Amino acid sequence: MTTVYDIPADMLIRQVAEELKKNSQIQPPDWAAFAKTGVHKEMPPENDDWWYVRAAAVFRRIYTDGPVGIQRMRSAYGGKHDRGSAPNRFKRGSGSIVRKIFQQLEAAGYVAHGSGGRTVTPAGRSFLDNVANGLKAEAAATAPGLAKY
Repeated sequence: MTTVYDIPADMLIRQVAEELKKNSQIQPPDWAAFAKTGVHKEMPPENDDWWYVRAAAVFRRIYTDGPVGIQRMRSAYGGKHDRGSAPNRFKRGSGSIVRKIFQQLEAAGYVAHGSGGRTVTPAGRSFLDNVANGLKAEAAATAPGLAKY
């Protein structure tokens, strides 16, 4: 069976975001329309569906990286902060966004909170693997090397 590891990340995240839109547990908060994704950004995201795309990307990272916490995810979504004439420095991404997405994925039953961080539940693993299996033909068409024998 095809898993998350067999499908390119951009294809998988796009499709998982579409599937998460159908889930009533995953909804952007009221403040999401105005929020930046970190102090290193100057403007909020331009994509109207950025919350679902970020949720899908975070969900995939939890699947692939094992138990992860908010700080590790903040570091993954951080970037260099332009400090004017001073040298740039790395700044972590928004913790509130990651925290709310974690809470929503937990409420949907896809992620569980353990002692080492968040992990994917069997329902979440099944959800992601089913989406990946649905993308198998499309992935093989775009990149023939991905087709399994």
